[in-house]
Amino acid sequence: QVQLVESGGGLVQPGGSLRLSCVASGDVSSIYAMSWYRQAPGEERELVASISSTTGPYFSDSVKGRFTISRDDDKNTVSLQMNSLIPEDTAVYYCNARVQPSHMSYWGQGTLVTVSS
Repeated sequence: QVQLVESGGGLVQPGGSLRLSCVASGDVSSIYAMSWYRQAPGEERELVASISSTTGPYFSDSVKGRFTISRDDDKNTVSLQMNSLIPEDTAVYYCNARVQPSHMSYWGQGTLVTVSS
């Protein structure tokens, strides 16, 4: 089993920056990919960014060029650096880990990001 804890959310003005972090515990050696999702009120959860041990990072079109994702070599921590934030980025952000060999997903509790003047 894997447990995930996110941190770093908060209130920020448009154009500002935030850095989200996710720490994994448990069977961290089984993790092969970690991702950030977000869910705005009344909307479906969407994939924002992901990174795996075998490929480069992925970003959704809406955040490409503004967000970056990174992880440590032991795959136990993933961070999302969010720059040039806009109100449309307002959402609860969730950390996700996928594990071998089942490929099932584990989720963190979420951290709220609010972009507003």
